[in-house]
Amino acid sequence: MDDGRAAVLALEDGTIFRGKSFGAPVDVTGEVVFNTSMIGYPELLTDPSYHEQIVVMTYPILGSYGVPSYSLCDEHGLPLHYESDSIKVKGYAIHSLSRPSHWSSDRGLEDWLQQEKVPGIQGIDTRAVTRRIRTSGTMLGLLKTSEGEIGLEQVKEELSRLTDPNNTDLVRNVSPSEPIHYVNNSDATVVVLDCGVKYGIVRSLLASGASVVRVPYDYSVNEILEFEPRRIVISNGPGDPKKCSQTIETARELLETDIPIMGICLGMQILALAAGADTYKLKFGHRAVNHPCMDLKTGRCYITTQNHGYTVSPESLVQTELATRFVNINDKTIEGITDNTRKVIGVQWHPESSPGPYDTRFLFDQFMEGEATS
Repeated sequence: MDDGRAAVLALEDGTIFRGKSFGAPVDVTGEVVFNTSMIGYPELLTDPSYHEQIVVMTYPILGSYGVPSYSLCDEHGLPLHYESDSIKVKGYAIHSLSRPSHWSSDRGLEDWLQQEKVPGIQGIDTRAVTRRIRTSGTMLGLLKTSEGEIGLEQVKEELSRLTDPNNTDLVRNVSPSEPIHYVNNSDATVVVLDCGVKYGIVRSLLASGASVVRVPYDYSVNEILEFEPRRIVISNGPGDPKKCSQTIETARELLETDIPIMGICLGMQILALAAGADTYKLKFGHRAVNHPCMDLKTGRCYITTQNHGYTVSPESLVQTELATRFVNINDKTIEGITDNTRKVIGVQWHPESSPGPYDTRFLFDQFMEGEATS
């Protein structure tokens, strides 16, 4: 496991963590975030919402069940244990890399990162990194690998040149350039406005029996309506929702139709912006499989899988037709919205889980069956 290469994870505030490199021997920069999940690294690493992010895992041992084969697919050709066709994180930081031991393992975590040219660092105190981020907020950072010693002055010089990826349109890099079709034996079609959709969301929609079409995030309303959709989903994705100006405008026009709409994660934020609400960046985001969220309609609490750095401002909802449906028990931020007059729902978390608890998969059933969501 130890090839002798040194590695450094450096944060923009000057904090430096030294460890050993694994995966690809390349240097990367990005937004450093943490995830508290104990399982699900194949799904996590391939989640397009992590585009341009260096992910730090708080759980200390990773890689124990290896990496399953991409060839294990469902009837629609979607890999069962992945959320996209490649690793989407910029870099990966863990405490300890374990040798794989599992019947489904096709290769090790280190080999996978090496093959996909993604760097990792092991042997650092990832909980110390997490405490730093929780105290100071999400920061930009540098993951640097080298055959020899990595000098402090060199690291400081590179930190001075960091640029925030959230100032650009990140969704453009993870959205398809052409529509992608998944055909079921049904006349019903769901159009997914694809801002970086996870395969788990597509699988959940297909499970209803409907056909699914993934379209580019900047598709116009007229282009979407050509598919005669029964339902529309605005998907998860990376970055600042306010950078998706064309998607916001499309969502604004879609809200004027009578087609039921579901926004997931970034998609919920886009729906809120389209309706006249506002969004803001969280101090360190929600990234885990254990966030408790309360349904204000029923009083029930659900454990959810989350990966987002932005959310909706509660004060901004007052001037819109939107209402808060779910709140996060931990920090009381908005986790779900509904429309007071239309069949529209948005949630910040991932109802399909992948990985995580299945508590809220019923939201897909309600959405596809046309039940009232408000």
